[in-house]
Amino acid sequence: QVRLVESGGGVVQAGGSLRLSCTASGNRFSINAMGWYRQPPGKQRELVAAITRGGSINYADSVQARFTISRDNAKNTVDLQMNSLKPEDTAVYYCAADGPRKFWELWGRGTQVTVSS
Repeated sequence: QVRLVESGGGVVQAGGSLRLSCTASGNRFSINAMGWYRQPPGKQRELVAAITRGGSINYADSVQARFTISRDNAKNTVDLQMNSLKPEDTAVYYCAADGPRKFWELWGRGTQVTVSS
């Protein structure tokens, strides 16, 4: 069974930084896209950043130039470096990945990020 496990959430003041990490384990296939979604309180889940196995990257407009996604294919890890954090970045952040059957089939349990003003 494939598992995605996140780490690195926490509480930070506005303007601060956090780094999220996610490790995939148990997969017997090569994962194409990996990425991060977030769900702010009372809102829908949204894509934050995604990276393909080949290194193509996509960011939400709201995090462009502040967040950086990176990946280690050999270790099945994806990281999200978050700088210049804002209170509106407060959310539960989920690691996600393509599965063998469909896009964004695999999900972690989520990690809370809280940015205080």
